[in-house]
Order: sequence, then C-alpha cells, then structure tokens
Amino acid sequence: MDSLYAFLESLAISRFIRESNTLWAFPMFLFAHTLGMSIVAGGSSLIDLALLGFWPRTMPVKPLEKLYPLMWFGFWINLVTGTVLLVADPRTRLGNADFWVKMAFVIAGTVVLFMMRKRVFADPQLDVAPVASHARMLAWVSLVCWFGAIVTGR
Repeated sequence: MDSLYAFLESLAISRFIRESNTLWAFPMFLFAHTLGMSIVAGGSSLIDLALLGFWPRTMPVKPLEKLYPLMWFGFWINLVTGTVLLVADPRTRLGNADFWVKMAFVIAGTVVLFMMRKRVFADPQLDVAPVASHARMLAWVSLVCWFGAIVTGR
C-alpha cells in the first residue's frame, strides 16, 4: 500500500494541490467540492422536505424532478474534486475512518437518489394522492445520508 501512496503523492496534480501557494490549488478544489456537495445535498433536501410535507399542498411535487440533472452535475463536480483532493493526500484520507464513513453515506445517498427517481417520481399518483409511506421513508433516509456525509466530511 505504501508504494501506491508514494505513486499517488508523486503525481504532478498531487504536488500542485499540496504544495502550491496559489488559490487555484487546494482552496479552489475545496471550494468546488463544497459547492458540489451543496448542490447535491441541497437539491435532494428540497425534494425530501417536499415529500415529507414541508411543501404547499397546492403546489405539485412532480416538477421537482427537474432538479435531478442539476444534482447529477453537483455529484460529478464532487467526484472529480474529491478524487483530486484524495490523491493529494492519500495516506491521511484513506487511513481515516471518518473518510470511509463519509463514503458510505455518499454511496447510500446516491443509491437513494436513484431509487427515489425510479419509485417516487415514476408513481402516477404522486401529486394526486397523499405521498406514499415508502416515499417518506426514502426521504428520511436521504436526509440522514446527506447530513451524515456533510458532518463526517468536516
């Protein structure tokens, strides 16, 4: 494992992120990572809260499905910036239990995003009948996952 860490740490991008004094290095990647997470977690939380009833009853929930492309954009920002930040300091990141807990929350949250779009937004009764119990359960799980990812990432 040490040889893998040494290889990753020797990459030009790793040295740039770790050693450069410019704002375009670590601060910019960390900012972009935070921005990506806010897009994913914020969009998902908006949908979750709407499904949990924190949404005017006169407004349909179905149009919130349009947030999915934006959330996936935020996810890809996070994937790229997170990978770069990981490669810059793999020993610290991969050796930290909090990192692995964060990854578990992110993976679970991403799976819930897929499930919610497939099961909840595909339901023709979404805006006709009360929100189904499985949709509310997915919304709670989603909130816990994204909250957990944010907290363990800090």
